Amino acid sequence: MSWLELLAGSRVLDLAQPMRRGMPQSPNHPPFRMALERRHGDLVRPDGGSAANELIVTGGHVGTHVDALAHVSQDGVLHGGVHASSVQSHLGFTSHGIESFEVYVGRAAVLDVARVHGVPVLPAGYEITAEDLDACDVPVHPGDAVLIGTGWSRRWDEHDAFIGQRDGTPGPGVAAGAWLADRGVRVVGAETIAFEHIPPGRGHAVLPVHRMLLVERGIHIVETMRLHPLLDTGARECLLVLNPLPIVGATGAPVRPLAILPS
Repeated sequence: MSWLELLAGSRVLDLAQPMRRGMPQSPNHPPFRMALERRHGDLVRPDGGSAANELIVTGGHVGTHVDALAHVSQDGVLHGGVHASSVQSHLGFTSHGIESFEVYVGRAAVLDVARVHGVPVLPAGYEITAEDLDACDVPVHPGDAVLIGTGWSRRWDEHDAFIGQRDGTPGPGVAAGAWLADRGVRVVGAETIAFEHIPPGRGHAVLPVHRMLLVERGIHIVETMRLHPLLDTGARECLLVLNPLPIVGATGAPVRPLAILPS
C-alpha cells in the first residue's frame, strides 16, 4: 500500500494559533507587528493590475513556535557544554540555532491532563505532576513527540488571563519535566506561552523545565499550540508534522504544526 493510500481520507488538524497584532505573548519577547507597506492603488500597472504587500516584524517566540537549543543557557552554557559567548553575536548563533532543528514527522503521544481531571480547561496556576502524566495512560516511546493537553488554548481570546501574569497558567512542574526527559522524547508541546507551571503572581520569573529540557537534555519545546480541536477528538496519538521556519541563528521560530488522524 502506498503512502498516498494510507493517508487517503485522513483528517488534518491545524495546531497553530492565528498570528495577529496584539495577540497574547510572553512579556519577555518582542511583539508581532504587521502593516500594509503597499496598498492596492499605490502602484497601478498599465493593464490596471495592482498588488498589496505587508511588512512583518516579529520576535521568534510569539504565536505557535519552536524553541531552539540556543534559547536557554545555564551559567552561560548551552546544551552539550557549548559556551553561549563563543557562538553568539548580534547576527544570532552559529550553533544551536533553529535552522538546525530536524523536521519532525512522526508519532505524537497526546496526554490530555484536563480530560483526566474531568474538565475542559485546567485551573490557572495548576502544576502538572508526573502522576498526572502517568494517569493519561498513553505509551510514550523514545523519539516520540509529546503533546500535553491543558485546554488552555480555549482561552486564547482572553488576553490577560491567557498570559497568566496575575493568576498563573497550568503547566508541567519539575517532576513532570523529568518524567518526559527520562523517556527520551524528541520534542514536547503544550498550549501555554511557557512550557512551565506558572504559579499565581509569579509571572515568567524562573523556567526550570526549560533548563532541564533545552539545556540538560536537548529536547525542543513547542509553545502556544492550538490543541483543543485535537483534544476534542479524544485521540491518544497522532501523526505530527513539525517544521519551523529555518531562520539562521535564531533562538526560535514560528511553526504551523499539523496533526494527522486516520479516517
